[in-house]
Amino acid sequence: MFRIREAVVVEGRYDKNTLSQVVDTLILETGGFQIFKDPERMALLRKAAQVRGLIVLTDSDGAGFVVRNRIKGAIPKAQVKHAYIPDVYGKESRKRRPGKEGKLGVEGMPPQVLEGALRRAGATVLDGVAQTGAWPPLTKADLFAAGLSGGPGSGERRQALLRRLELPERLSANGLLAVLNGCYTRDELELIFRETP
Repeated sequence: MFRIREAVVVEGRYDKNTLSQVVDTLILETGGFQIFKDPERMALLRKAAQVRGLIVLTDSDGAGFVVRNRIKGAIPKAQVKHAYIPDVYGKESRKRRPGKEGKLGVEGMPPQVLEGALRRAGATVLDGVAQTGAWPPLTKADLFAAGLSGGPGSGERRQALLRRLELPERLSANGLLAVLNGCYTRDELELIFRETP
C-alpha cells in the first residue's frame, strides 16, 4: 500500500473497497450517475479538489466517461488529475453477468494495475505521514469530545460544522471523519471545533 496526497473519486462502493486496499488516501464516491442530481456530493468533490487535489478514477466504459466528464466540467482543471484503467473484458466475481460493454471496472482490476494508473496520473506519493491530514487521525470519540455526536445539541452542532465546511448535510459520521482526517491537520480541526457554535 502507498500513500498519496490527492483524494481519489470513484463511481461506487465496490470500487472504493478495492481501491482502499491499494492506496492510503481519502476515497470519495460519485454514486454513479447520482453526481448529476446531488449538488452536495459535487460540493464535497470541489472541496477535496481545492484542499488536496483530486484524481478521477472511473470505469473505462461509456458510463464511466460520462461521470468523468461531469467532474471535469465542474472542477477547475488545475485541481484535477485523471487516472485510466485499461479495457479488460470479463465480469467481476460478485456479478452474474458482465456489464453492458463487457469490461471490468475499477473493482475488477488487480492492485498493481490500480497503483500504476494512479502513478501515471501524477499522484503525489508521500513518505510517512501526510502533511494535509490530521495525525493521529480523529476518531468517533474525538467527535463526541468536541460535542459533535452523542450529546444534547450535537446534531445541530454537527450540522453547523457541515455548513461551515461546505460539506453535505447527509454526510455520515464515518464520512465526516474521512473528510476531516483527509483534508485538515489536527491543529486546523481544533480551531474549527472551537469556532463551531
